[in-house]
Amino acid sequence: MSSNSNDLARKQLSGALDLSTPGRPALFRLTRWQPRLKGLVLPALIIVLLEIIVRIGWLPSYQMPAPSEIALTLGDLAEGALWKHIGASLLRVLLGFAIGVALALVFAAWVGLSREAEAYLEPTFAGLRSIPSLAWVPLLLLWLGIDETSKVVLIAIGAFFPVYLNGVAAIRNIDRKLVEVGHMYGFSRRRLVRRILLPAALPGLFTGLRSGMSLAWMFLVAAELIAATKGLGYLLSDGRETSRPDIVLAAIIVLAVLGKLSDGLLAGLEKRFLAWRDTFNGQDS
Repeated sequence: MSSNSNDLARKQLSGALDLSTPGRPALFRLTRWQPRLKGLVLPALIIVLLEIIVRIGWLPSYQMPAPSEIALTLGDLAEGALWKHIGASLLRVLLGFAIGVALALVFAAWVGLSREAEAYLEPTFAGLRSIPSLAWVPLLLLWLGIDETSKVVLIAIGAFFPVYLNGVAAIRNIDRKLVEVGHMYGFSRRRLVRRILLPAALPGLFTGLRSGMSLAWMFLVAAELIAATKGLGYLLSDGRETSRPDIVLAAIIVLAVLGKLSDGLLAGLEKRFLAWRDTFNGQDS
């Protein structure tokens, strides 16, 4: 009896400590959410401090509304046209990002694999990527008008260069020995790209995609601030013209949330496609 009871106790203890068992304690399940909960500490502290500072009068409310007032404004906007503005901005970002990424991947592969293409294209691209986003706006308005095309093109320009730069760097930083091994095994050019070059370049490509997505949101605001009748950039402009800082801050918060969600989606895809990597993830201090 004592032997059976000891075996049962060991099984229960191992089941409690094994994080892969379905019946693991709630304490261990919470460890999955600890990094996300830690990420909420700083925003929560900022909100509490701002609420206190505004309420005691250190900051005038007409310049910096209290977070509670901004939350009420967000609630009012959500009952009105906020979703229309979000939908318009989201559609523009997705279209511009898709076009910019598609073109960037084509040119990155071309320049990364060909020195001759680099000699012809890289000087021009180096000059174009140094042009500020707002400098494109009047030219695109003259060429394409104030409809959706000019906005999507501007966003595509913003997404293009980070993906292109990181794509070229990712290809050029591939270990030469990997390419030589592919040649030794008689890989064709297509198989070499599919089996060696693409997997080795994926980490750099995902870095470019995430940078391109953040710039797509920035270029969206540049486009909508100047020529738009709907969208989050238009909401920012409307709040400025009506002297409503709560609307301006509410639009900024929505932009931050959408940017974080889109970046989190790309980060999840990166983690899934690059699960084979055994990389250093930092240390717990």
